[in-house]
Amino acid sequence: QVQLVESGGGLVQAGGSLRLSCAASGSIFSIGTMGWYRQAPGKQRDLVATITKTGSTNYADSVKGRFSISRDNAKNTINLQMNSLEPEDTAVYYCNAAQFRAGSWYGYWGQGTQVTVSS
Repeated sequence: QVQLVESGGGLVQAGGSLRLSCAASGSIFSIGTMGWYRQAPGKQRDLVATITKTGSTNYADSVKGRFSISRDNAKNTINLQMNSLEPEDTAVYYCNAAQFRAGSWYGYWGQGTQVTVSS
């Protein structure tokens, strides 16, 4: 089992910045890709950014050039630096981790952290 704890959400004005962090604990020895997803009210949960264990990244088109994901394998953490925030970025942001165990991949989610961007 993997436990994920997010931090760093909050309220910010449009154009501002926030930094989200996610710490993994538990059976972390076989965690692969980690990432951030977000869910706005009444909408589905969408990918924001992912990062592999070797540092390869992938971003949603809507956040390219504004958000940056990073990873510290020694500390089992990932971060999401969010700049030039827009009201459309308002959502609950969830950390995700994929773990390879007993021949299969398993996905884990954090509890989510609210990001609100005011116009």
